[in-house]
Amino acid sequence: MRCLQEDCQIDSRSLVVSFALVINPDERITMLKSLIAGSLLLTGVAQAQQDFSSVTIRSEQVAEGIYMLQGSGGNIGLSFGEDGAFLIDDQYAPLSDKIMAAVKELTDGEIRFVINTHWHGDHTGGNENFGNSGAVIVAHDNVHQRMSTDQVMAFFGREVPAAPDAALPVLTFNDRVTLRLNGDDVSAIHTPHAHTDGDAIIHFSKANVLHMGDVFFNIGYPFIDVDSGGGIHGLIDAVNKGLMLANDTTKVIPGHGPLTDRAGLIAYRDLLVTLRDSVLALKAQGKSLEETIAIKPTAALDEKNGQAFIKADQIVTFIFNSPEQMADKPRSH
Repeated sequence: MRCLQEDCQIDSRSLVVSFALVINPDERITMLKSLIAGSLLLTGVAQAQQDFSSVTIRSEQVAEGIYMLQGSGGNIGLSFGEDGAFLIDDQYAPLSDKIMAAVKELTDGEIRFVINTHWHGDHTGGNENFGNSGAVIVAHDNVHQRMSTDQVMAFFGREVPAAPDAALPVLTFNDRVTLRLNGDDVSAIHTPHAHTDGDAIIHFSKANVLHMGDVFFNIGYPFIDVDSGGGIHGLIDAVNKGLMLANDTTKVIPGHGPLTDRAGLIAYRDLLVTLRDSVLALKAQGKSLEETIAIKPTAALDEKNGQAFIKADQIVTFIFNSPEQMADKPRSH
């Protein structure tokens, strides 16, 4: 099922689709070159090489009936209530039983939906298990496109094979989709060319909660998957879109890192703007990527932000290789 509309609305009883003109996502842009990272944080290869036996799924209440679950991989959002339960992302496949057990500790409600914030394996690795258990997988059109075909992640120096059919999104959307469940209006809103070309931020309008997915790394410098259509300009636009939806009491779930608020999101946006301006100013002067890295334009920020997953040279490379700002166009299917 595919929603070609500005806002596809779902409630617990019916699917209401109204059609309108939309702007479609862009073609994949392959610009990131020859960066190989040892970390396995964001790829499915971790499922084969990482020992998940010691991973504990921790839950933190965000609002009434809404929790953040943390284990290994991207932060999971959980909503439950009279209409059942749904997840935002599902980490790695070997953790599915532990995730289900953590959910059962909080609710007996059936997991009816899983919303993917983007296609990376640390956010979609459990799709097959939850799909086979009856959950409907929901994601942006480009998530389905990327997961259904072989992909190359140059940053990790590896190919990502197409996912099995049961792991693929069943309901896809172009601009946004709204689930009217558990007494709230929960909108998945596409943010083009941000972390990838298929990102969505999730807004609980009544509970005043945002799940930002990986457009928000609350652990330091972000991973910008330029090979998957991401870029610094779209990333900043995505964070600004989240800020437009937030107020001083909004709880913000990042893709990675601790729960925060609008002030934390503002600080992250300001960091991105500073990084963009410092790197692109050198590029505008005609500096090469190698020259820009050698100048160390992020040096004043590295001690605080460059010690986790992404290091200084890598964030400079992502920004330098980011595409120019562009309109959203459809990927070929």
